[in-house]
Amino acid sequence: MLTIPYWLTALSWVSIILASICFIYIVCDIIKHPQQMKIMTLVWPLTALFGSIIWVIAYKKWGENNSSHEMVMDGSMNMENSMNPKPMAVSVFIGTCHCGAGCSLADLMIEWLLYFFPTLYIFGGYPTIFSQKLFSGFVLAFILALCIGIMFQYFAIVPMKHLSRKEGILAAIKADTLSLSCWQIGMYITVSLCQLVVFPHCFGGAIPPTSPVFWFMMQIAMLVGFCTAYPMNWFLIKTGVKERM
Repeated sequence: MLTIPYWLTALSWVSIILASICFIYIVCDIIKHPQQMKIMTLVWPLTALFGSIIWVIAYKKWGENNSSHEMVMDGSMNMENSMNPKPMAVSVFIGTCHCGAGCSLADLMIEWLLYFFPTLYIFGGYPTIFSQKLFSGFVLAFILALCIGIMFQYFAIVPMKHLSRKEGILAAIKADTLSLSCWQIGMYITVSLCQLVVFPHCFGGAIPPTSPVFWFMMQIAMLVGFCTAYPMNWFLIKTGVKERM
């Protein structure tokens, strides 16, 4: 039987509610200030689900200030932005967010799908390949995240490079695969340690997605994933595999 302390449950709820408020705030702000790059309309709110207040600050500083509405209001801003591109560290931050948005959406979807339809675990290799459902879930989440990530990259790369559909898909696969893999490595290690070691030792077992503590853990795991994906995104942008955003 799980014995989760009340303080941890309360802390988890606070974190989830705060992130949800940040999500809603960014969505409302983007409605008023549409993004120049349309895919960022999804990226900024989705990353706020794990980044919370920090990501709202980042959005206000680097996202909102580059909205298409402001470009129209001040035509000189477009020229100013092209002459003064964002610092490399900021471009990498946004590029990593682009990767993280797909991961966030995929994990949110797959966790609930597996909870309501547990037979889906067999498509991830349980029990033929993995004895733990957790690892089967990782496989399914990775596949879904990769599909979403490639789609996100496609809609970012094609408008910037004016590529054909085939060229855009190939470029998106090339840009997203390594970035996503690094993100998931950090995230999966964190989740594995929590679900297989920390939670069983401290609370008596793994925690299901119906608990707020599970999603608090996922927020932390996403932040770890961001950290492990950041260096790879720097490399990909530096070498021209990913576009500087």
